[in-house]
Amino acid sequence: MPTAPTDDELELIRRSGVALRVGRLSLSAGTGSYRVKASMARMARALGVDRHEAQVTLTEITTTSHRGRSFRTEVSEVRRVGVNADRLADLEILVSDLEREATTTGTEVTVERATAELDRIAAKPPLYPALLNALWSGVACAAFAFLNNGGPVEIGAVAVGATLGQLVRRAMLHRGYNQFGVTMLAAAVAASTYLGLVEALQALGVVEGRHQAGYVSAVLFLIPGFALVTAALDLARLDFSAGLTRLTYALMILVSAALSLWAVSSIVGLAPDPATPLDLDPGVLLALRFAASFLGVLGFALMFNSPWRMALLAATVGMVANVGRLMLVDAGFATQSAAAVAALAVGVLAAYAAPRIHVPRVTISVPAVVIMVPGATAYRAVFHLADGATILALSYTVQAALVVVALSIGLAVARMLTDRTWAFDR
Repeated sequence: MPTAPTDDELELIRRSGVALRVGRLSLSAGTGSYRVKASMARMARALGVDRHEAQVTLTEITTTSHRGRSFRTEVSEVRRVGVNADRLADLEILVSDLEREATTTGTEVTVERATAELDRIAAKPPLYPALLNALWSGVACAAFAFLNNGGPVEIGAVAVGATLGQLVRRAMLHRGYNQFGVTMLAAAVAASTYLGLVEALQALGVVEGRHQAGYVSAVLFLIPGFALVTAALDLARLDFSAGLTRLTYALMILVSAALSLWAVSSIVGLAPDPATPLDLDPGVLLALRFAASFLGVLGFALMFNSPWRMALLAATVGMVANVGRLMLVDAGFATQSAAAVAALAVGVLAAYAAPRIHVPRVTISVPAVVIMVPGATAYRAVFHLADGATILALSYTVQAALVVVALSIGLAVARMLTDRTWAFDR
């Protein structure tokens, strides 16, 4: 007959459960597997667990905790995948404080205290209501519209379309609908709103000419930038089980949005061709690029539920890096080379600045890099593939893939330069 667990074994069960809960909260907030593993291991040490090991994918966690001669293995699944920068920061602060306290005092943190703190973090509501969250999306995509050579009409229409698309997306995700179906619907709403608004303005005689070229920017809030960047960082750490699953998820989201965009485009007879560059004075163009880059990163950071101080820092870092990237491209550098240099600058700046406001560097570096992800190029690749233009689709695919790889290399090199746990494979 099975024997009843001893007191030590029961205590290990309680402590390993707390460490696993930290991992579940971190994973559901969108961070990479390396950060999930580190957070769980640090919490386990603070609770007096001798050794903690874990395997993490996009939606699953398998952990083993050791204490004395006892060990416990647990498996958990996280079905809801999203991004919550505020939760990531709260978890990082909590784990750091408890680990420091346990090390300083030489006493283990109690399960009751850790559980109470995790209950507080889990129960914390979003910082911004649904409408405000959607407005941040509109601000970010409007900035993208300018950076993609859109004029005032495109910028305004994109802001409206992206706001409505994000509003629909958030409402349906909070009700538990399938993410890929929600993505397709949100893309259709955003693109249709943009095109309807532009056509209405033309019919009323408010604007002249065709302004449909900016409608791709209206769906850029659906770019899975957080997933793409964290997938690349996981792969750089040789964590293929997590990196590949996260990359697959990001590509499926991207394809879902792009196919919806293709469907809308086919119905109205449009192609997402690049817009003609704006004819602006170089000084004015530079100033507007600074403003658009700042607002674009700020919008994405706030959409990811970042507190204002975190979002402003990310926007400042992203503004400097993105304008520098655009200047390198204008000077004749290859697009992917400029992207790698800009991502390297983001990583180094985030490593320096994030600890000074006590937040994880990923909450600064990822929003700053998301604005550099070639979302419009990726959408065009899927559009032309669905339309049968294989050669053109392949060309856009290669362009987008090279830039994403370059961004990943820049961030990974920055981590290796500023973090010993990345510089040495131990």
